[in-house]
Amino acid sequence: MAKRYKIHGRVQGVGFRHSTLRTAVSLGIKGYVRNLYDGTVEVLAEGDENSMNQFVNYLKTGPRMARVERVELIEQNAENKYGDFHIR
Repeated sequence: MAKRYKIHGRVQGVGFRHSTLRTAVSLGIKGYVRNLYDGTVEVLAEGDENSMNQFVNYLKTGPRMARVERVELIEQNAENKYGDFHIR
């Protein structure tokens, strides 16, 4: 099951997308990460339950320079057509 998240806070310009990519690949998560025009980051992720739990815990903190204020689940069962994880 794929889930789409919106990450709020100081998350653009701090290495969030590249760090998220590395974390997702290490956990076997499929999907994407991208910056949105409103200053948030969108993440679509799909993986096994244990990997997804670890991945969401990562999203709640992000890389060292980030300041995550809120991780919002905006869609469950989102369509995931990706065979890997990438930056959009």
